[in-house]
Amino acid sequence: MASLTQVELQNLRHLIGGHDTSYQKLNNYAENCVDPQIKQLFTKSAQDALNTKQKLMSFLSE
Repeated sequence: MASLTQVELQNLRHLIGGHDTSYQKLNNYAENCVDPQIKQLFTKSAQDALNTKQKLMSFLSE
């Protein structure tokens, strides 16, 4: 794979940071939620954000 340009690297960092923030917030919402269906929704969304963050981070190691 070709090396990333500075702009691509900055964009990747921005996307990773956004997904990390989303993961933390959604996880916090799930922890404080009483309704089991909404808790499940927040938990799944948090896991999706974490998975996307990890996928984006894999581009840094290629």
